[in-house]
This record gives sequence, C-alpha cells and structure tokens, in this order.
Amino acid sequence: MNQKVYFASDFHLGIPDHDNSMKREKKLVAWLEFARADAAEIFLMGDLFDFWFEYKTVIPRGYSRLLGKLAEITDAGIPVHLFRGNHDMWAFDYLTRELNIRLHRDPEFREFNGKHFYLAHGDGLGPGDAGYKFIKKVFANTFNQWLFRMLHPDFGIGMALFWSRKSRKAGIEKEQRGQDNTLKLIQQRITVHSNELVKQHPELDYLIYGHYHYPLDSKLSGHARQLVLGDWITHFTYAVFDGENLELKEFH
Repeated sequence: MNQKVYFASDFHLGIPDHDNSMKREKKLVAWLEFARADAAEIFLMGDLFDFWFEYKTVIPRGYSRLLGKLAEITDAGIPVHLFRGNHDMWAFDYLTRELNIRLHRDPEFREFNGKHFYLAHGDGLGPGDAGYKFIKKVFANTFNQWLFRMLHPDFGIGMALFWSRKSRKAGIEKEQRGQDNTLKLIQQRITVHSNELVKQHPELDYLIYGHYHYPLDSKLSGHARQLVLGDWITHFTYAVFDGENLELKEFH
C-alpha cells in the first residue's frame, strides 16, 4: 500500500462568525491539498458544517473554497467520504451529485491493507444520552424535515445558525472548564460501545470516531485501538493510516 488513508472530523464551519470560519476553511483546504499528494481515500468523519440543510433548490451560502477543493480532489479520482454528524445530518444528495462525495449515514466496517476498521461519527453511540437520541429521531423524521423546508431559507437557515452558534458557545465554555468531563463521557459511552464491538468482532484493529472534540488514542482489549479524532476548532488533528500503522497528528 503506497498511498495513505486520512481521517479528520468536527470542522464546524460557519461558527463562531464569518471571519473565524473562513480562517479554518482555508486551513482545511490546505490540509486537503496536503493529503491529496499521497491519499488513497479521505474520510471526513462528520460535522463538516455547523449547520447544513439542503432545500430542493437552495443550500447554505459560502464554503466555496472548500467545495471547490473537494470537487477538484474527487475529479482527480481520489474518493472522499463524509459521515453525517449531528450538525450535518440534513445532508441529502447535493454533495454526492455535485461533488461526487460518498455520503455515509451509519457506522461502517472497512478493511485497508488487511487491517480492520470501524468508522463512525460517534453521536448517540453507547449507553446514556437518551435526550439527544430522542432529538436525533425527531430531526431524522422526514415529515419534520418537510416542515422545516416550508420555511423560507433566509429565516430557516438564519434561525438554525443562531441556535447552533449559541449551542456551540456553551459547548466551548464547558470544554474550557476542563477536559475531565469529556474524557468521562468518552469512557462512559464510546469506550463501552467499542469494547462491545471488539467482543463481537475480535478481528477489529482500529475504531475511529469524531464528535467529542478531544484527540485521544487509547488501547482496548486485545490488540484493538480506539481513536477519537479531535476537532478543527482548537486542535486541528487528524489520523493517517500508511498501510501498517495508524497515527494521530496535528496539522500546522
């Protein structure tokens, strides 16, 4: 395997404001250009945008540098995958039809060069978090999506971005109060989920998640490893598999 497989997650483009989002978008575009040099595949593991909703004839404005770079990479024959996260669960077919991005709605098992991977955004997995799991079902309901589509895009997208930014601000403040709570949630939810999967699929080598915004590489039972990818708000981390080893890195 001469080429590499890249993984990154939680970019949340669109927050906290246009200027800061643009800086992160340019950095993401630079990373994509860096990765394409030796990439066999690129996996974006969710929450590419802080809010994304596709009306039949309208998508959220902006992100032209990113969308252009993604089209350039897929046009060159490099597969790009997007696992829908809790912030971009309303990505339907635009990114696939226009950019040839392979959209994933559920966790998946993959094999690269004889190594077995489990890939997921990470939201709603493991025990607990009953409130979010209920809300996710509400948002995934096609009738509720139709109701939202009845709103004028200026109002619907504007309202959603307002609440999204407010929610993210509260999340950042919570993260700044300490990492212990995030690590606790990872252990109580994702790690429990991972250990159950390893029991059912002992061949697994790597389990890769986004969602929790904290980069973490930890050993599971047997030979399996669990990687939480971190984010592109504060950490700018990604993982790369070279055919033999999977490594968590920071993009400068």
